[in-house]
Amino acid sequence: MGGFVAGDAVGLGSPDGRGGESRNGSGDGSLDGSGAATGGRDRYAVGRVTAAELHGAAGELAALLVETVRDGASLGFLATLDHDRAAAWWRALGPEVADGRLLLWTVRAADGRLAGTVQLRPAAAANGRHRGEVAKLMVHPADRGHRLAGRLLAALEERARELGLRLLVLDTETGSPAERMYEAAGWTRVGSVPDYATDPAGVPHPTTIFFKALGG
Repeated sequence: MGGFVAGDAVGLGSPDGRGGESRNGSGDGSLDGSGAATGGRDRYAVGRVTAAELHGAAGELAALLVETVRDGASLGFLATLDHDRAAAWWRALGPEVADGRLLLWTVRAADGRLAGTVQLRPAAAANGRHRGEVAKLMVHPADRGHRLAGRLLAALEERARELGLRLLVLDTETGSPAERMYEAAGWTRVGSVPDYATDPAGVPHPTTIFFKALGG
């Protein structure tokens, strides 16, 4: 899951989003809830990414994805992932971003350097258009400690509400710091699925599924 979900959410194995894959790679993400001081808030900016911008940033996003996988998060990928394959994967998302099937955010440092990213995939089924899945939440190791994952999720949740979504789902590696962080951030634990996804080395790990009901 990409970080989480029964789908492709974001899985984090550390306070900054290291984690296993669950369908979101489940990991897919990186949640930075370390509680560190956030004096650097003004040094970072979160923004939506268009299809054209995605194509241009594919190399940077690929580097972030490869680094995050090497750091222990499978995000749907194994340790053999290289930059070229990662860049091709990002570019292939262009059509979905262009037609709104996938929404993508990045957070950048004041100097323009990519520091993190997250995705929202609204459900396509006619009876599920009130929900969405969070995926591929990642924060670069060098930028952890500034609550960037929380800022990415806040931007995602705001847009989800604007779209009329009332429910978000995600998954993360069971027993990871991310599991505790999601609970602290208001996500509700549904349960754990054994051996749901492997880490980058191919070792299976259980995944915990979460949901969050969005207020008006």
